[in-house]
Formats: sequence, structure tokens, C-alpha cells
Amino acid sequence: MSAAVLSARLRLKHFHRLRVVLQHVGMATHGGSEAEVLMEKTGCAGVITLNRPQALNALNLSMIQRIYPQLKLWEDDPEMFLIIIKGAGGKAFCAGGDIRAVTDAGKVGHRLAQDFFREEYILNNAIGTCKKPYVAFIDGITMGGGVGLSVHGHFRVATEKTLFAMPETAIGLFPDVGGGYFLPRLSGRIGCYLALTGFRLKGRDVQRAGVATHFVESEKLPALEKDLSLLKSPSKEDVDDVLNSYHSKSKIDQGKPFILDEHMDEINSLFSANSVEGIIENLKKDGSSYALQQLKTLKKMSPTSLKMTFRQLQEGTSMTLQDVLTMEYRLSQACMRGHDFYEGVRAVLIDKDQSPKWKPALLEEVTDEDLDSYFKSLGSNDLKL
Repeated sequence: MSAAVLSARLRLKHFHRLRVVLQHVGMATHGGSEAEVLMEKTGCAGVITLNRPQALNALNLSMIQRIYPQLKLWEDDPEMFLIIIKGAGGKAFCAGGDIRAVTDAGKVGHRLAQDFFREEYILNNAIGTCKKPYVAFIDGITMGGGVGLSVHGHFRVATEKTLFAMPETAIGLFPDVGGGYFLPRLSGRIGCYLALTGFRLKGRDVQRAGVATHFVESEKLPALEKDLSLLKSPSKEDVDDVLNSYHSKSKIDQGKPFILDEHMDEINSLFSANSVEGIIENLKKDGSSYALQQLKTLKKMSPTSLKMTFRQLQEGTSMTLQDVLTMEYRLSQACMRGHDFYEGVRAVLIDKDQSPKWKPALLEEVTDEDLDSYFKSLGSNDLKL
């Protein structure tokens, strides 16, 4: 094939990718976006409904750009006492961010790869600092971006349909949206375990792990929403009282032990090493079927993501949410510049062959110098909160 033909083909491929990105941005700013998020005032409450059920309510830039100003408006509204966020469709609260669009944008250097993370993290911070009681009904799949829309608020209500996970190390990313803040603050080493392995928690276990604050049966959520919205000038304590009353009456899986109970001592011991290599060594030495299963899981993950995530959680332990989000924005842009994110998305979400070819392929090949560069300040391009 001649150089001219090859060059023309590459230009065509680049043009196609750019067109996909621009189509996405166009969809995000023009017709159709009205339906992606529904906002309504009901009694004392402002209710946000994520309304992309066919996409499992995955969060895109236009949704972020609609939620943020409305949240700030309601926060300052003296007649608004409470904010509720939920997902439409019954299957998901929010299954994550619009990763495909970000991938396409990153490949061609489009601004969306910067803007999406920047504006998402600004929204995460607004939720974390919201002065009004903020209640997330995490009914159904709640992953990635959905975690960011819920976990930093005052109250998170799980149901028997909740499926929580931060599976980012499997796609060459890291548990962002403030994962570096909330994960190290879970009891023992659960946060580190969830972050590195992407382990899925379901139903009442999401509350038992400390991710959710309450557990309520899915079919009771409409009644709960109504009771909350009928409160008269409620305080945070009033909202908590209503949530507690529903929580105490919820019987599903009440007597079932926490799924990680039998392994908590192992998790706290094996995942307490001061490096990913140390964890791997602990798992090998332990040799139990449980330890070997964790070893098998970790070997599938991006070595770069594992090391990045481990340090993210280490540093996040003593940081404010704002400092964590600033750090995570730097990491997000390092992933956009790197190899593993695009390869992970290809293997897991596009080709679905589940066989990513990571670069570097081994943990020991991810150097401290590499890590330092990922955590380095972006100067004037740093996240500003």
C-alpha cells in the first residue's frame, strides 16, 4: 500500500472518529437533551430523575450541565428543603459515565475528554458540599459516575435491586468521582479491596459495607419519596427520621449475613500491605482458595491502574474531597494520554473479547517515575473547585 493511500485512510479514520465525537456533543447540546434529565419541584423537595433508561441512565456531559446549575439553584432556594435524585426505568440508578463518548474524544484529542471529567468532578463536589439534605435512591445498577452522583450526598438509599461496583481497574482507569475520598473511609480494608478487584456488592450488603446509609424495599420508594416531599420545612434530622422508619420496616435479607463477613479478617490482613506487589505476595503466601481467587482477579486488571488506584487511596486517606477530586482530575488526564484506558474499553465494551493487552504488562514495569508523572500538577489546567 502506498504512503499516500495509507495517509488518506488514516485521515478518513480520524475524520470518522471526530464526526462521532461531534455528533455526541451535538446531541448533548441540542434537541433530545430535555428528556435526559427531568427536574421537578414536589412539595418541599426538588427531584432529579436521570432519564436515559435505554443507556442504564449513563451520565453524559449534557446531563451534568443540566444537573449542576439546578442543584445550585435549589440549594439557594429558601422554599426548597430537600433534594432527591433517582433513575428512571427500574434497572439502574446510573450505570456509570458515558465512557464510549470519552474514549472517542480522547483518541482524537477532542475537548470532551477534558470537559467531561472536569464538569463531572465539579458536580461531585457540589453534591459533597450541598447545604440541603441530599437523598439518592440507588435502586438498580450504581457504578462509576452513578457512585459520584450519590455517595457524597447525605443519604444513600439502597434496595434489593442495588448493584454497586467500582470496576475501573478492568478498563485501564481508576475508581474516580471521589473514590479516593470515600473508599479509604470504609471500615478496615474493604475500600482497597473493592477498588482493586471491582467486587460487586448487592442489595442490603451495599448498606452493610457503608456505601449506602439506608436500605428500603424498591417498591416502597414512591411512598418514601412522597413522605419526604410532604415534610414541612424539614431539617436533616427530620429527613433521617423518615428514612430510618422505612429502613427499620424493611425485612428483605434482614437475617442474611454480610457477603464479606466470612472473609473480612482475610481482606483486612491480605490487603493491608503497603504496595500492590505486597498484596500479591500476601495472596500467594496465603494460598487459600479465596486468596488464589483474588490473585486471579487482580492478574486480569491493568497493572498501571492497580498501582495508580492503590496510591490514589493511600493519598486520599488524609485529603479533603476537594483535594481528592483535584488529584483524580490529574489522573483522568494521564489515562487519556496513556494506552490502557483505550485498550480496556476496547476489550471490555467494544470488541468484548475480555482480553486486553496491557502496556506495561507487568506490575514491576510500572515505575515510581511513571506514577509520579500521573500525579503531577497540570498547572493552569488543574481542576479548580
